[in-house]
Amino acid sequence: MKYFDTVIIGSGINSLTAAAYLSKKGHKVLVLEKNDWIGGCIKTSEITAPGFKTDVFSGWHPNFVTGPAYAGLKKDLEENGLEYLNTEVPAGVILPNNESAVLYANREKNIHSFNQITHGDGDRYRELMKQFEDNSELVFHLLSNEPLTWSSVRKLLKLVREKGVQELKREAGTMLKSAAQLLDQTFESNVIKALLAPWILHTGLGPNDAAGNIMLQVLVFSLEAAGMPIPKGGGDQLVKALMKIVERNGGEFIINENVYKILVENRKVKGVQTQNENYFANYVLANVTPHQLYENLLTEIPIPESVQKDVRNYKYGNASMQIHYALDAPLDWENPELRKAAMINITNGVEAVSQSVNEVSNGLLPKQATIAVGQHTAFDPSRAPEGKHTLWVQLLEMPRVLKGDALGEIDTSEGYSQKVIEAYVERIENRICRHAPNFKDNIISRKILSPKDLESSNVNLVGGDPYSGVASIDQLMLWRPTSKYKKHDTPVKNLFHIGASTHPGPGLGGTSGYLTAKQIK
Repeated sequence: MKYFDTVIIGSGINSLTAAAYLSKKGHKVLVLEKNDWIGGCIKTSEITAPGFKTDVFSGWHPNFVTGPAYAGLKKDLEENGLEYLNTEVPAGVILPNNESAVLYANREKNIHSFNQITHGDGDRYRELMKQFEDNSELVFHLLSNEPLTWSSVRKLLKLVREKGVQELKREAGTMLKSAAQLLDQTFESNVIKALLAPWILHTGLGPNDAAGNIMLQVLVFSLEAAGMPIPKGGGDQLVKALMKIVERNGGEFIINENVYKILVENRKVKGVQTQNENYFANYVLANVTPHQLYENLLTEIPIPESVQKDVRNYKYGNASMQIHYALDAPLDWENPELRKAAMINITNGVEAVSQSVNEVSNGLLPKQATIAVGQHTAFDPSRAPEGKHTLWVQLLEMPRVLKGDALGEIDTSEGYSQKVIEAYVERIENRICRHAPNFKDNIISRKILSPKDLESSNVNLVGGDPYSGVASIDQLMLWRPTSKYKKHDTPVKNLFHIGASTHPGPGLGGTSGYLTAKQIK
């Protein structure tokens, strides 16, 4: 039997953040990971070819560097070797007619660029961002803190005094609008709408979902303010730096150790049971989905019926697919600004994104998927041999249960077979080639991760859903994943639920781990 102050199940960003903060408080921390690597969805590997360092799952860190977890650990992380690199062009877009645009990490450049595309759109962008800044205090507070706390109530009361009830009601109604409504009511240019629209997919929402308005503004504001930072040498440099903080404060990590049961006595957590050992602890943090926690790990106590109902009704979102490349040369985009961009979306526009989301909801491979093309080596050449490049492609519109092909070209009767995956990837590659003709000729090697591959790599990615649950308005804040408990509490004393399935939701931010570590003395 082994004893620790805190045992953490899973080693994703929220686990590592909590482990770092708790170990600095003096806790003896143990992190248990069922896989053979530490980091969860942060994994850097030479999966395409030797010397090509690929971020296998998540690849970009704007949520982390703008969040509260990083602010408190920045000095420690830098002392342990973490260095962030960035680009002045975090985002770009290309339409079928090769029309393109970029978003800069600079407000004035964006205003000027948007006005050049369509007169007045830059001015409207300025006004949109100004309004968001003026009204964002409560939004960012809620995303960085527990929603049901006195500090959150005080923030709300302060806004009531400053703005009045009627104005707050109006603003709340505006926030509930969809991203598509926001874009259509703000901009005239289709290319500017297309530049911004695909980013709503990175919140786990679609363009027509309620509250997409505010989530899109949060993302655009963050991209402009923080860019698309990445750790020099690969995303796992963040993992290594966090591990050093924990280990230098007496903490431990064990890989290939699957937790089967959370041990409970008198409704208070005692520790966890794995296939090899019982680990006893005063606190346990579970970075898992609600189904894993309440249906698999907590078998020693009765779960309240209201929680069981919330868990049964908890919904997972669309699947995703990753395609990674080792390249002989960078892509020859016609617009030179795109060659500096961190991520470029190839899309037919807002309506096409909406159509793809609808097709995927019906189990279909979309006709014109949104293709997110990531270019890490555009500003971190250390990730590839000299003169070579990596390419990171993500498809966020994939059905979890495959029923057909919206174009009627691919036989999907056998589900996500290798034949189906290869045929669909060829469709994607052909679309990239229309805008970067040198693409296929410069491919050295390729690695595909289908929805099934993603789920088998990380049990929290249910059906290939990269966000561990739909981020719809009924599954956010105090409803994520259940409204029964405040903060990250559970029915067991000193057992806390963290991760993407909990508040504030998906994204590489580490906030749920940070908030829980703050709560523990």
